[in-house]
Amino acid sequence: MKKNKAAILSVMLCFFAMGFVDLVGIASNYVKEDLQLTDSVANIFPSLVFFWFLLFSVPTGMLMNRIGRKNTVLISLGVTVLSLLLPLFGENFPIMLASFSLLGIGNAIMQTSLNPLVTTVMGNDNNLASTLTFGQFIKAIASFLAPYLAMWGATAVIPSAGLDWRVLFAIYLTVGVIATLVLWSTRIQEENAEGKASSFTGCFKLLAQPIILLSFIGIMCHVGIDVGTNTTAPKLLIERLGMTLNEAAFATSLYFIFRTIGCFTGSFFLRILKARTFFIISVVMMALSMLGMCIGSEKWILFAAIALVGYGNSNIFSICFANAMQALPQQQNEVSGLMIMGLFGGTVFPLLMGFASDAMGQLGAVLVMSVGVIYLFSYIRKL
Repeated sequence: MKKNKAAILSVMLCFFAMGFVDLVGIASNYVKEDLQLTDSVANIFPSLVFFWFLLFSVPTGMLMNRIGRKNTVLISLGVTVLSLLLPLFGENFPIMLASFSLLGIGNAIMQTSLNPLVTTVMGNDNNLASTLTFGQFIKAIASFLAPYLAMWGATAVIPSAGLDWRVLFAIYLTVGVIATLVLWSTRIQEENAEGKASSFTGCFKLLAQPIILLSFIGIMCHVGIDVGTNTTAPKLLIERLGMTLNEAAFATSLYFIFRTIGCFTGSFFLRILKARTFFIISVVMMALSMLGMCIGSEKWILFAAIALVGYGNSNIFSICFANAMQALPQQQNEVSGLMIMGLFGGTVFPLLMGFASDAMGQLGAVLVMSVGVIYLFSYIRKL
């Protein structure tokens, strides 16, 4: 299929908008400080964001069969824009709950529909994992910019329009509107929907196939570690090194810098290495990271551990997702819905980590993430 450059550009801009969801890590830390919340209460915010993946992912896969992938992505962008608008009116608990809920709903719809749209624009070939990884690279740019934008807003001599760190929402709101208009105005030729409409029962029956179920759990672990590191890394530096929140916010950026590097280089390595080989390298890096975060008490050890998990975790999603999509090429919309439902791990892990860290400090949170790394080792034999 001849690739439409305008379509590729619009899709990659949507991947950037997909990265807005990762602002939840640094945002929850600022909300915790501003509203004087405990770890377990503050971790409700990232958990709430990813809770909606459980409810909306499979219905979105079914919706794509009816209205098409592009239209579904446009709906997701509209919900995301609304979620970014709310915090500009205030920072009380109900507003932030509503904002993070809408952010989660919009991102659940977007991640379910945008990844299949890539196969429409680029063609479904053996480089799907590499193409999805490049999209994750674009997404990661938005992710690692978020802490810097929040820090800039929080420390500016003249707070931007009185928004302090929430200037982050205003900037991403602008980009979200642009992404919506660009995709809406871009012509993308989609294949006709599959012959029969899918059902909830039919979608969930796909989990009976081992590769689908194991990939689903793998994605749960990936996003649990991703959101967990996003929220725990600054707390780890505050606890072990005595940093302030604004100083420790760099940890989130460090994670996303190396995740961005991992996505960019991964799009190359996945073309020249077997996916299994690169997956093993990635998981070993994550295991070393967990060890460093468990025992590290010096800055260089903790920074190295955060960098390792950032790089190691950067390609896990793409490999698991591509494995599942290629296993059932005729049911990609339904498989995509199930895989994205696995992002519900972003709810499960932070909740468990919040209780563990309240009980035994940030070591408890790291131990919870380590369980996910152990599972990923078991997934290697299925690649």
